[in-house]
Amino acid sequence: MSEAYLIEAAGEAAGVVIRERGGFRFFASAPQYQSIEQQLFRRAADAERAARALGRAFGANDNLRQKAWR
Repeated sequence: MSEAYLIEAAGEAAGVVIRERGGFRFFASAPQYQSIEQQLFRRAADAERAARALGRAFGANDNLRQKAWR
């Protein structure tokens, strides 16, 4: 049975990771995350961290939704 997890960054779906031998493979769902497309991460949290870093690099703000609620 496979495991897949949605990775969100900057308030949007960045992609999914699918467990395979050796870790989690990332598949991008938005163009700004293509640079980590097909990259194998040891943990799903590592893929999420990389996606969030890319989101910030492209001018996105992970706290955008939180600020909107204040």
